Amino acid sequence: MSTSLERYTDRFEQYADRYPRVVDVVLVLALMGGATLGSNLSLPGADPPGHDRTAIVLMGVSCLALLKYRTHPRTAVVVTAVCTVIAISRGYLLTPLLLGPVMAALYWLATLTDRKTTRVFGVTTMAALMAAAVFADSMDSHSLLVRMIGPFFWLLLPLAAGNMTRLRRAYLASVQARAEHAERTREEEARLRVTEERMRIARELHDVVAHHLALANAQAGTAAHLALTSPQQTKKILTDLTGTTSSALRELKATLGLLRQNDDPASASLEPSPGLARLPELVSACASAGLTVTVTTTGEPRPLSPGVDLTAFRIVQEALTNVTKHAAADAAHVRIAYAGSRLLITVSNDGPDTTGTMGHTDAAETGPSRGFGVMGMRERAHTIGGELRAGPRPEGGFEVTTALPLQPSAPETAPQSAPETAPQAAPQSAPETAPQAAPQSAPETAPQAAPQAAPEAAPQAPVAAADVPAGGEES
Repeated sequence: MSTSLERYTDRFEQYADRYPRVVDVVLVLALMGGATLGSNLSLPGADPPGHDRTAIVLMGVSCLALLKYRTHPRTAVVVTAVCTVIAISRGYLLTPLLLGPVMAALYWLATLTDRKTTRVFGVTTMAALMAAAVFADSMDSHSLLVRMIGPFFWLLLPLAAGNMTRLRRAYLASVQARAEHAERTREEEARLRVTEERMRIARELHDVVAHHLALANAQAGTAAHLALTSPQQTKKILTDLTGTTSSALRELKATLGLLRQNDDPASASLEPSPGLARLPELVSACASAGLTVTVTTTGEPRPLSPGVDLTAFRIVQEALTNVTKHAAADAAHVRIAYAGSRLLITVSNDGPDTTGTMGHTDAAETGPSRGFGVMGMRERAHTIGGELRAGPRPEGGFEVTTALPLQPSAPETAPQSAPETAPQAAPQSAPETAPQAAPQSAPETAPQAAPQAAPEAAPQAPVAAADVPAGGEES
């Protein structure tokens, strides 16, 4: 029943909003008719009021005042109350029909104004009408209590109904505001998630493709340089180049497969993410490109969470890729130290910068041709609560230093990021870098600038191409 009543009430309010003047005129005419009828009523045995049309005039004035209730609700209450008091004092019987205009004015006052205004005008109007009823000649046969109770309850009814209507409208407005806010919040969250996902995908593709291509470029350049002087070594480098490109294709296929993968739990699980345990493969792959890497570990090795392990591997991989691309060096040094609750990693080289990118370690200094390596490494470190610094060394060369917590202090997003290729996939896996990255700090060596730098790599070890260069010019 209440649901049906609310439905009809909502329909009436919607119609009143569309045609307010029509609704106001109809209500005023109805109140005028009721008030006119009420002015002709009297108690049994009492003398009816004179037929001088005073009540009709008074009620007409009060009903006309109701036409302005939307803009002047206080004025409407005052006018209807004064007209009703005059009618009662002239001997007209106080009935609900006679009180109709003032009851309507009080209802709209309670609906359209605040509580304080409603309380002041409502109490004043009730007091005036009860006083008029007490001294009215038309109710001499009733006791004082009966004279006061009638007006009190009849006038209290519209005040209570108006307050309920005002509260209901305020509640509906707040519900609508909350719904709009929730909708805006959902849209903002959706845009944020889309942006974050786009950045993650860009980072993964950067990891999977760019590092392999950089390593393949270095291998091809070295092979071209040694083609006439060392045919055997050239053949071996070209064999490694085949492994690098094959690994790149496999990892790219795995990454695209991950993007197309649904949430079906029965779908194939991903390969484990790479970690520091794969450093020997990374060293071997760099050796095939002409870069000798020495790894030094201090402190007692401790287990790392998947996110920290992957981040450490990607940073080392990215830094070595930049040495291959941007530095005229044939050797790099990787120092890993377990100190307290942190893992300290330093990757350095002594070669001069050959591309002019060594000094650019801030994204603000990068131009359109700069890459995303340093920024990507820094983002990876910050994701798990770590820090990263990259810049030229005072004694020459370039150095990347990072401090990572053994257990991440921020949500990990990296562990499942770059899908690994099949087990036979070559040594290097994709390093993770952020797409907004700045120019990498490590210098770049033209592929041909590594003649002497092609140390023997593990035989036939397909260079599983590192994934993404960490700085300088990247794709």
